[in-house]
Amino acid sequence: MNPILLKALIALVPVGLVFAGSLILYMRSRTGFTILQLIGSACLILVVLVHFCEALHFLTWMRWGEEGTAGHYLDMAAVVLGLTLYPLGFLLHALTYRPGASGR
Repeated sequence: MNPILLKALIALVPVGLVFAGSLILYMRSRTGFTILQLIGSACLILVVLVHFCEALHFLTWMRWGEEGTAGHYLDMAAVVLGLTLYPLGFLLHALTYRPGASGR
């Protein structure tokens, strides 16, 4: 099996759980902090999808995995945004969360 595909399949489980949790949290309390989490986790899903495309040779014109190409910069931007926005949203939500208070 392709090692990139294997890594993408393994990463899909925790990233999918993070995305599902962020989506549920956003549906329960629609705040700016939960939307940061949702956008960050969506960026992490994008990273996994980029690696699927690289492993399965989809959209080869983007030249996935080669430095200085559109695929490389898309992957890098998604990683940076995901690893910045998700923890930031999580931290700010945790600091401002009041049990029993409705988010609406």
